[in-house]
Amino acid sequence: MKPKFDVEIVVRLRLVVADADAVSLPVSLRYKAEDPYAVRALFSGDGVEIEWVFARDLLHTGISTPIGDGDVHTWPSWGTGVELLMISLSSPDGQAVLEAHAVDIRKFLDQTETFVPLGKESLFMDIEAAITRLLG
Repeated sequence: MKPKFDVEIVVRLRLVVADADAVSLPVSLRYKAEDPYAVRALFSGDGVEIEWVFARDLLHTGISTPIGDGDVHTWPSWGTGVELLMISLSSPDGQAVLEAHAVDIRKFLDQTETFVPLGKESLFMDIEAAITRLLG
């Protein structure tokens, strides 16, 4: 059975490729109130699914100012005349730079905030369940 997400929308991201046209990718953004700090981004194609999990705050803050430490960085961009959110994902296998329309990301974030307002995430955490998962 497919897990239920409180918010799940498909957005089009563009993979920025050096010396080539950007490649459009459908990405499912997912959010569960029971994991209030995390956003899941599911990339699907050619029978392969790759999921990245990162802080919701990286999307929220990245729309207006650069943020990130580690494998995920986000920053705003307006170079195309459209407000964009740039997302850099790094792994041992390589790096990808993606661009998203900020309006799509805001729509997703607004929907997540109907379940868990920003800054109130700790009120929705089940600490005992989280510790059990970590120790399990």
